[in-house]
Amino acid sequence: MPAQAIASALRTLESEIRGLEQLREGIANGLGKPFIEAVELIRRSPGRMIVTGMGKSGHVGRKLAATLASTGTPAHFVHPGEASHGDLGMIRNEDVILALSWSGETAELSDIIAYSRRYQVGLVAITSNPASTLATEADVAIVLPKVEEACPNGLAPTTSTTMQLALGDALAVALLEARGFTSEDFRAFHPGGKLGAKLTFIRDIMHQGDELPVVKLGTSMAEAIVEMTARSFGCVAVVDRDGVLQGMISDGDLRRHMRPDLTTLKVEQVMTRNPKTVPETVLAVEALDVLNRNKITVLFVLSGQGKPVGIVHFHDLLRIGVA
Repeated sequence: MPAQAIASALRTLESEIRGLEQLREGIANGLGKPFIEAVELIRRSPGRMIVTGMGKSGHVGRKLAATLASTGTPAHFVHPGEASHGDLGMIRNEDVILALSWSGETAELSDIIAYSRRYQVGLVAITSNPASTLATEADVAIVLPKVEEACPNGLAPTTSTTMQLALGDALAVALLEARGFTSEDFRAFHPGGKLGAKLTFIRDIMHQGDELPVVKLGTSMAEAIVEMTARSFGCVAVVDRDGVLQGMISDGDLRRHMRPDLTTLKVEQVMTRNPKTVPETVLAVEALDVLNRNKITVLFVLSGQGKPVGIVHFHDLLRIGVA
């Protein structure tokens, strides 16, 4: 039985991979034109994206609506059955409808199709049947390659829904890029969870003000060590008279310069010049990458003028759930 289950899983994955490969080849060739037309129709629309579909196509449609909405294309899902009982009122002239139906003849979609034609609402179809009602009525029809389902009976939507989902994701990403949707925009729609933590700006979590360990050039190491100890970050920034960062002294620098007269030295004799820093405009996930790549645990955060305005420790990133 275990061997049969593995063989079944592999057959399913191979079937779905073949479907995606055919879709990729199609987009690279004939399907590219309607794909571009769909992106442009949606991008130019002043309204929202209305995603609809019945059965498994409907489940895929709900996911696509969520993906579109979170990446800069306002969207929501309208169930075709409910649309016939009042929810057509949720669709406005300036909207664009994205309808999913493998056969293109889903009965429940007929009222939405008729409504879109009557009120000149843009209609994009994702189907496998170019001669279907949905494809022929649509402003843009993306006709997917016909493939065999992974289901051994050829009945349960499997490979077909994988292809619908992949094409929907491709639309969402193309629209994201066309709109110039940034990571800052993305953060506005994803404030919660680990993703929201990664998209937090470093300026929002850094220690600043009186917590910032800073000394000036010419300061004695005795004073610098007192400052390091008082702030508990294991380091101190060294700045010039204008407050611009010149170097940094860490616990490691102290060990490397350990000698009887250490406390009488000036900070510039001990500091590491050009330490790793980040600007205050970076995201927490970018700061984590700097820490990991350089195998360090603390970063000074600089203003646009090169002045230290904050400090962030690896534990700060752990605390908010980035690391």
